[in-house]
Amino acid sequence: MCSPSVPRPYRPESLPVNAGADEPGTGRGRPRPGFAPAPPALPVPVYDNHTHFDFGENAVDLRAALDAAEAVGIAGAVQVGCDLASSRFTVAAVQADRRVLGAVAIHPNDAPELAGSGGLEAALAEIDALAAHPRIRAIGETGLDYFRTGPDGVADQKYSFRRHIDIAKRRNLALQIHDRDAHGDVVDVLREEGAPSCVVFHCFSGGAELAKICNDNGWYMSFSGTVTFKNSHDLRDAVAVADPALLLVETDAPFLTPHPHRGRPNASYMLPYTVQGLSQLTGLDLAELGTLLAANTEAVYGSWDA
Repeated sequence: MCSPSVPRPYRPESLPVNAGADEPGTGRGRPRPGFAPAPPALPVPVYDNHTHFDFGENAVDLRAALDAAEAVGIAGAVQVGCDLASSRFTVAAVQADRRVLGAVAIHPNDAPELAGSGGLEAALAEIDALAAHPRIRAIGETGLDYFRTGPDGVADQKYSFRRHIDIAKRRNLALQIHDRDAHGDVVDVLREEGAPSCVVFHCFSGGAELAKICNDNGWYMSFSGTVTFKNSHDLRDAVAVADPALLLVETDAPFLTPHPHRGRPNASYMLPYTVQGLSQLTGLDLAELGTLLAANTEAVYGSWDA
């Protein structure tokens, strides 16, 4: 039974696909739990720095998703593209609702396959063209992923990453980085190419050492629900040393749902759970932290009203 406190767009009767469907990709056939109850509203509105409104098996109308988020203090979101289809969706989303800004890119895991088929250059050219839209404020998510792509794909990932850095610099846009098991190489490529003026480590996954490198370079660290997980000791160490002026917060929805609802699908309305976790780790009260996070986000992406 779904709690009445689950926002209406996310209740099973409102979803086109049953929220209790088998969990995809696990091979276990376990029932997937439904969406979690909405948290208490934040005292100061913040922004979801990274989300995917077009992902997930339980599709929710864009406006309804944003309404549910706004009801708990999420003023807006950055919709992030990972391939041509999701980047095209991103442009449509920023045109459909003023609470959305966008980022477009080819995900590092897709770069080797596109390079092998001869389609990478055309894909990068389209990303460059999509980035011309005035409400596209970042190039991302791009970077390096050594978890899902083996050594044979490293050269193509690095080439694609360098090209995305060039697009961000030419268009004066922020760069949203996907960094999985590749901290050293990501930093090396940024230094070799010369980083754009705004760099964001999306779903920050490093420890104190990477946080100090970000501090030294003025690179932003965006924390997701993983920072609330009980075993995330490295992330808590990173928060402890991170410059507060470089902190951001995100959902990466529909993934990485924060504690205490880990395992359920994520959504932008769930962001306050992560903000509460960061409040405990930083020692800042929710209003103080919210003001800080909102200012940091607008420093990266500009105004949602522009």
